[in-house]
Amino acid sequence: MAIDSAAGKTDRPDTGSATRSFAEAIAEAERIIRAAPHVKTDQDLAEGLDYLAGSIKASLHMVQAYQHEHPYFASSTGPYTKLGLDNPDTLYFHAYIRDDAEYVVTGRRGTTADLSFQIMNGDYSPTQSPDSLTAFDDRELAIAGDGTFQLRFGPPRPDAGPGYVAVAPGSAMLIVREVFSDWENERPGEIRIHRADTLGTSPPPVPSDRMARRYEVAGKMLLARLRTFLAFPEWHYLQLPVNTLTEPRPTPGGLATQFSSVGHYDLDDDEVMVITAPAADREVAPYQGFQLGSMWYVSLDYINHQTSLTADQARVDDDGMIRYVVGERDPGLANWIERTGHRRGYLQFRWQRLTRALGAEDGPSFEVMPFDELPRRLPHYERQRVTEREWKERITARQVAVARRMLG
Repeated sequence: MAIDSAAGKTDRPDTGSATRSFAEAIAEAERIIRAAPHVKTDQDLAEGLDYLAGSIKASLHMVQAYQHEHPYFASSTGPYTKLGLDNPDTLYFHAYIRDDAEYVVTGRRGTTADLSFQIMNGDYSPTQSPDSLTAFDDRELAIAGDGTFQLRFGPPRPDAGPGYVAVAPGSAMLIVREVFSDWENERPGEIRIHRADTLGTSPPPVPSDRMARRYEVAGKMLLARLRTFLAFPEWHYLQLPVNTLTEPRPTPGGLATQFSSVGHYDLDDDEVMVITAPAADREVAPYQGFQLGSMWYVSLDYINHQTSLTADQARVDDDGMIRYVVGERDPGLANWIERTGHRRGYLQFRWQRLTRALGAEDGPSFEVMPFDELPRRLPHYERQRVTEREWKERITARQVAVARRMLG
């Protein structure tokens, strides 16, 4: 370290606080959490503070990943960084891109039910969703015999050839979703991204003023994230009648090969909501999943509780129907969807990698009934029964599968 002996000074940088703006954003974020209209109990608040912790982690992670010249796929949504009614069956990756540069995505296809790609022109805000500029799934890939593939994303060019995806003006983010149906047996693939003209080079060191700027941006990202996904359900869920679900419809946000059915519930502990849906033909929808979400618009604990089911995990009745029993009390049934203390929450079906549009006949029907009437009113009740040991085995399988495919 150089020392100016005459002045008694060093070349140390300015000692102001680089993190002050982020600390102030965290304090404001806590105020947003505490003031949320659905916070009624200590459980509500505790879950909100946990949601805040994951959001802090994700915001710092995402601002670090904001690298157009040396991009990488970041995973900012998972069991400990939840966002936007995250799907328990999905691995989410995204990379920031520019619309005037060319990027190369290489990988190896796993055995999962779906692998999809989407380009957005920005991020979600409290007032609107970003536009989806491009969306497709792995059926558009040229996959070699060993499972490897390559895609190039860049500005339109006349000599592009196969495997080149032209990005529209304003393209800002590439999102990749890998979706599991059979948690136990399916295996993820591999995926990487690099910018075509920077591979083999190194990014320059980041000076302290830019590091300070990252904290400032992370703070803004944190607040926007919380405000957006507290408002989002008002657009798509809470205007619907309670304890109902919509017909299958294209998922808002431009996921070209996904349909969804959504709703929200409000149930007493002695009530259950029985939801009946056809088990989709695998030729039509290789992936079909159902889940609950909390009023924070994130998934419930899907590791230690059965708060979601794919078609592979569910027990299908002899008539080809899956009957989900949403409730607080344990009915001793295979397709019990645990509320885990959440009187209110969100309901979501997803069908992916579709080969045709879905209609009302492909979607769910629903009925609220007293818990004690299940043995009399639930079709195929005896077929659905499980022992305490069988239930423990189901939870064990969930814990092992998530630990295998997801990290904290």
